[in-house]
Amino acid sequence: MKALLCNRYSTPDELELADLPEPAAGPGEAVVRVRAAALNFFDILIIAGKYQHKPPFPFSPAAEFAGEVESIGPGVKGLVPGDRVIGNIGWGAARQKVVVSSEMLLRMPTSLDFDRAAGLTVTYGTSLYALKDRAQLKPGETLAVLGATGGTGLSAVELGYLMGARVIACASSDDKLAFARQRGADEGVNYSTTDLKEALRQLTGGKGVNVVYDPIGGTQGEAALRGMDWGGRFLVIGFAAGEMPKLPLNLVLLRSYDVRGVYWGAWTQRNPQGHRVNMTQILEWCAQGKLSSHVHAVYPLEQAPAALKALAARQVIGKLILRP
Repeated sequence: MKALLCNRYSTPDELELADLPEPAAGPGEAVVRVRAAALNFFDILIIAGKYQHKPPFPFSPAAEFAGEVESIGPGVKGLVPGDRVIGNIGWGAARQKVVVSSEMLLRMPTSLDFDRAAGLTVTYGTSLYALKDRAQLKPGETLAVLGATGGTGLSAVELGYLMGARVIACASSDDKLAFARQRGADEGVNYSTTDLKEALRQLTGGKGVNVVYDPIGGTQGEAALRGMDWGGRFLVIGFAAGEMPKLPLNLVLLRSYDVRGVYWGAWTQRNPQGHRVNMTQILEWCAQGKLSSHVHAVYPLEQAPAALKALAARQVIGKLILRP
């Protein structure tokens, strides 16, 4: 079978397409034929050795996938060959077949196509955990989403809208903001031309927003925190800007802010049943057309370096998909 391999820490152009032996399912495992694998920003970091997880060489990038169960090992219950499933394995899905614990797989609705299903788990899973379980976002509250058209940002815009919040999309261009409005954002702030703190306060009548969803970090993270209302909740999702924000702890004290970490990956391991409940809801919403799971572009496996470079250049709205 074909697999995209990282044999040493490298750039996307140094990834290699290789032939590997056909995999076999062990006890409790399934072999899944990958129909679509989704890329995330952390794939760039993981092949460069800059991510918190450093898999042994050689490994394939791409954490999440959608496909069909080809075979199952002893002891597997609830799955049969031919089932359409999604999964998230951290890395390793940029190949034609994967071996995965059956407990990490979820059946996907027949109305969903593989491309859209492949990109659901990391982005929407992170955002639903962040907004529902960490922020306890309530209908009528105001949610500011930084990086609002990236994978996680767009999912937060859509989920915030579904949960009844007033959503303020924050992004680096007017075109991106227009796209976010099509997906449920009520307002938009272009933080490349506007002071983010002042804009958030102006849009809320001087009060500030209730919740900030920040996958970006850097200077915009601090500005967004300064634009929160009393008792606001600041969700730390990640640092795509490459710099951690310097949060003013005096304001955390004086305005009774909460800074809440969102380590979704660890939570899924500590609470697999909670994760399964969230993903079941996400799959249902997506099948009903309430979530877009927007696919920016689809690439064949051999063009994965070009896809990763587009992701690094911030040229992507939504998700990039590989078709092994």
